[in-house]
Amino acid sequence: MAASSPQLPLALRYPPDQRLETFFSGDAALPAQLHAFARGQGGAGLLLVGAAGTGKTHLSLAACAEADAAGRRAGYLPLASAAGRLGEALESLHALDLVALDGLDAVAGGHDDEVALFHFHNRMHDAGRALLYTARGAPDALPLVLPDLRSRLAQCTRVGLARLDDAGRGEVLRLRARRRGLQVDDAAIDWLLRRAGRDLSALAALLDRLDQASLAAQRRITVPFLREVLDPHDLR
Repeated sequence: MAASSPQLPLALRYPPDQRLETFFSGDAALPAQLHAFARGQGGAGLLLVGAAGTGKTHLSLAACAEADAAGRRAGYLPLASAAGRLGEALESLHALDLVALDGLDAVAGGHDDEVALFHFHNRMHDAGRALLYTARGAPDALPLVLPDLRSRLAQCTRVGLARLDDAGRGEVLRLRARRRGLQVDDAAIDWLLRRAGRDLSALAALLDRLDQASLAAQRRITVPFLREVLDPHDLR
């Protein structure tokens, strides 16, 4: 992805593991809510709020993929990549049907970025286009300097995302493994959760590596296999 164009190019496919159907949550209604929103049936503004590791980026990309599948033009922008020059980054996104702006925390407190976002929000709203935001906190908890932007964000439908417990994280890994046709013993999943940390992004990346190692060795992923192939720095 070129540094001058931080949004996901429309010609690229969204990551196949980041779909609404691959998102595991204790809220059974959440995927359906995102499905409707991505297809233009769920309002004009949605704000996903949750701590790191709760699936905000997954859902942002999944909503864009769902919109794209429905024939709508979608774009994804990780705001951390555009901090300090947000106005420039948003310029090419005005004509899209859905824009996912991931990580409001990265631009909160930057006056010029907030002004650019405020005007972009108004322009999208007036055109009847959809905006999906993510943040680690609600608008009142973000260090915003522009009251009008805080007011606009507060008008969005807010969805809180909770951290998964170990059972939920284990189910996410099993789901990801099944989609890849990867054979992973339940004991191996439990072993990973106990020894390789609980951050889902890191665990998913580790599972990708194990997939390659398993294929090369022609072995299923078991606890003995994990002990053989993982380096000490992979474990806590």
